[in-house]
Amino acid sequence: MIGGIKDWAKRHWPRMRLRTILFATLFLVAALPGFGAVFLRVYENTLVRQTEAELVAQGAALSATAAALWPAAPPGRVAHHDVSAGNHPYSLDAPSSGIDLSTTPIRAERPPVAAGAKPSPDALAAAARLSPIMDATRSTTLASIILLDRNGSIVGGSSAVGSYAALPEVAAALAGSASTFLRRNGAYRATYRFEWLSRAAAIRVHYARPIIVGNRVVGVLLLSRSARALFRGLYEDRGKIALGIAAIFGLLVVLSGVISRGVTRPIEQLGAETRAVASGRGRVPDPPPTAAIEIQGLYADFAVMAAAIERRSRYLRDFAHAVSHEFKTPLAGIRGAVELLQDHPDMAAEDRRRFLANADADARRLTLLVTRLLDLARADMAEPGEERTDAADVVTRVADVSRTAGFSIEIVGLIVLPIVTVPAPTLEAVLATLLENSRQAGAQSVTIQLSTMDTQLEVRVNDDGPGVPLADRGRLFEPFFTTKRDTGGTGLGLAISRSLIEVQKGSLSIMDGEITTFVIRLPLAR
Repeated sequence: MIGGIKDWAKRHWPRMRLRTILFATLFLVAALPGFGAVFLRVYENTLVRQTEAELVAQGAALSATAAALWPAAPPGRVAHHDVSAGNHPYSLDAPSSGIDLSTTPIRAERPPVAAGAKPSPDALAAAARLSPIMDATRSTTLASIILLDRNGSIVGGSSAVGSYAALPEVAAALAGSASTFLRRNGAYRATYRFEWLSRAAAIRVHYARPIIVGNRVVGVLLLSRSARALFRGLYEDRGKIALGIAAIFGLLVVLSGVISRGVTRPIEQLGAETRAVASGRGRVPDPPPTAAIEIQGLYADFAVMAAAIERRSRYLRDFAHAVSHEFKTPLAGIRGAVELLQDHPDMAAEDRRRFLANADADARRLTLLVTRLLDLARADMAEPGEERTDAADVVTRVADVSRTAGFSIEIVGLIVLPIVTVPAPTLEAVLATLLENSRQAGAQSVTIQLSTMDTQLEVRVNDDGPGVPLADRGRLFEPFFTTKRDTGGTGLGLAISRSLIEVQKGSLSIMDGEITTFVIRLPLAR
């Protein structure tokens, strides 16, 4: 199923610019807090908790005033009851932070007033004193404020005579604990078109707080009020919200500009220059200073790649020219011999044998060139391996095979050599080529010196022959360059040897000096 969804998305995925993707991502991230505030009820929770906090503050002020005006209240300042200090058994702290529209249950609408006993005389006396204060508070805050006596009977307020003792919030307050409940508002009527999105629109916050005099609950203040509607709150805070949206969009524009200069523009420029390089009409420019570090690294990588492609192209052009030149001579000889034999059918037998021998020699040279070219191609296309080889064993075996009468080989260096990460056939082929070149140059003795340096094994091969002229050393590893063309040399042996070694992350070079010394460096195994 997941695979099918992925395939469908790939088929219908729109082509978008990097700028579009980045801006859409930034816009979505910037809009997430707004969506969270509306749809995750963060903003509504804030409005409801703000309403509760206002009711708590009103209740605290009114309960303190009621306690001071209560007939049984002692003269002087009303004592502050600190629950944490253990001075009072009741807790008056309302858990305002506990209200959450997603988890707090919303109870049914407050039921009608139940029948109850007449309010106590002291509560009636306190209500007479407290009534002006409650009326002023009610008209200012638009909250419903009801005074109950110690039994839960209604003493003052807008409700009829009766009892609210059965309400859980009142029961908790009579027990000495302030409590907050959320109840449905039966009188609610929708005002805004999208008000159905708001869960708090049809609820009221009910807060009950005990009145304590002399360490005894003498009454309860029952307060309730509807929270601000979500859309009304958004409208009232429209200035702040608009300012926030403008600031967010301004920041988005700035961030888009930074990303454009750091990512998108450099990538577009690199793409254009890469197409120019591919058509042979340009080069990879220096990275812009405002580009990201990774983009600057990408510029550097593309520059290295372009230089490598250019070197490879130049090498192929030169190689193709050299191949055509090397093949032209023997092909011309064969063609000339064939034409002479065709034009002179009565040619003397000795001349015929001589021309056929020349054609056969040219054909053998062509065969040798093709074989060596295939070897060079395999060397260039080979992949580096992790084969481990005992270098001492390979050097000893090649030296034993190459020793003949009048051609001695001496090995100088370590008896036990480290293991190298070069295939044994590769090392054998390279050493055999160097020793054969020394033999063909007229050397009678060869010295192979072995040593280690850092993470490489160094093999030096020198002989007592006439050596390579200084003028020829710079071209010694070029394909088809040879000083023994008349004896059948192809000029590919050293080129193939260097390619074989370089594929294995080693090197083959010739040292400067009067004595010809070839140096092979091989990577040591870890």
